[in-house]
Amino acid sequence: MTDDPDDLDEERFDDEDDERAETVVTIEITGLQLFTHHGVTAAEREVGQRLVVDLRLDVGESDATVTDLVEDTVDYAQVCQLVALVAQQRSYKTLERLCAAIAERLISDFEVEYVWVKAAKPEPPIPLPVEEVSVEISREPE
Repeated sequence: MTDDPDDLDEERFDDEDDERAETVVTIEITGLQLFTHHGVTAAEREVGQRLVVDLRLDVGESDATVTDLVEDTVDYAQVCQLVALVAQQRSYKTLERLCAAIAERLISDFEVEYVWVKAAKPEPPIPLPVEEVSVEISREPE
């Protein structure tokens, strides 16, 4: 052992320790803003509105904690692109169905152990003042 603080850090936190540690990775995406055409009313589906999506994906163990390579984890840029595609390719009447469709695609396209999806309408078309309405669901692969 040495008294030099820099040497102590290197001795305690070397790459071999990283390889032995079991690390569970959770990826969170907050505030993905999309313009979509979802809603019960024809006006919502025709005119469209802003939708805000939050996501949580449990990846489990990820080699990226050791390799530092994006190929060894779930690429959150690809997740955002997929969510935008699902949310914008068709119109759903309910946020429940939209969230389910997003969760199903995420589970289908990525290696995840758990998915949580929240979709919020910041300006819902209701006659009372509300900050937002939202729906959230969670799913695990079967």
